[in-house]
Amino acid sequence: MKQERILMAHGSGGLMSQRLIEEIFKSAWDNEIMAPMLDGAVFEIPAGRLAMSTDSFVITPLFFPGGDIGKLSVCGTVNDLVACGAHPMYLSTAFIIEEGFPLADLRRIAGSMAATAKETGIKLITGDTKVVEKGSADGIFINTTGIGVIKEGIDLRPSRIVPGDLIIVTGYIGDHGLSILAQREGLRFSTPAVSDCAPLYQLTALTDKYQQAIKCMRDPTRGGLATVLNEIAQQAGAGINITEAAVPVSEVVKGASDMLGMDPLYMANEGKMVLFVSAEASHDIMADLKKIPLTSHASIIGEVTSTATGMVLIETELGARRILGMLEGEHVPRIC
Repeated sequence: MKQERILMAHGSGGLMSQRLIEEIFKSAWDNEIMAPMLDGAVFEIPAGRLAMSTDSFVITPLFFPGGDIGKLSVCGTVNDLVACGAHPMYLSTAFIIEEGFPLADLRRIAGSMAATAKETGIKLITGDTKVVEKGSADGIFINTTGIGVIKEGIDLRPSRIVPGDLIIVTGYIGDHGLSILAQREGLRFSTPAVSDCAPLYQLTALTDKYQQAIKCMRDPTRGGLATVLNEIAQQAGAGINITEAAVPVSEVVKGASDMLGMDPLYMANEGKMVLFVSAEASHDIMADLKKIPLTSHASIIGEVTSTATGMVLIETELGARRILGMLEGEHVPRIC
């Protein structure tokens, strides 16, 4: 393509659309399922239950320390499948692109998606592209739908959670939210704020290994850790107690939160998981998490109780106990 920016003709369905698909998307994602270029993907699924997740990504800025909208779109859907106990297999994607969007940025985004998919083992097998007039979108929006297979014996529903189960978070919280805020506002810290955007596909080995001992998993994205804990407490009909000092928070997030008046418990994450596990298996699960680079800072932060059902209580570093509610309003908009 000779053009440097997206034109309305790239969305016409004609020759320029074909060139856009061939030269940017197919060249980056080419595989045996996509190769026939049918109206949809035809593929085989191994035995087991299917998990399916769909998500849309409207983040601004499109490129940020630790990732970009392309990497984020793959990680977000992969992590949703992992939270269901599934092995991610296939991914479809759709783009809404604003007229005038730089083709160099589109190539970079497509390449980032391809690299993240390759790392994860998931295949990008079908997609769609639409172009809208300048001013009708903010650069580019991406939708993804993922399919994965759940092996026999794995059941990660909140209803399986019982009093006495322990709660694990797989690493430092709040990094993604701070990274995006810092990029937008031009904030600079002595230690750079870098997003935790990452695909947590390695956690499928833990669910396969421990099966019934892992009761539930959830990725704490928008609304952060506090909101996810409240959602699960309500869905499980149980109480949750956590200890503030046990929640892993990096020094840069701690310092920035104090300065900006923000709470890391409500800040977004894109590479963390919350696990509810049986107390008996918690030691072994923690040992395995510590062996994985992306989860090496995992910590047991609390437990499930039979009191204060549907609520989350937090023991502060001063020894007081208070209710930790859900996020109200918008903390940082358009973070994913």
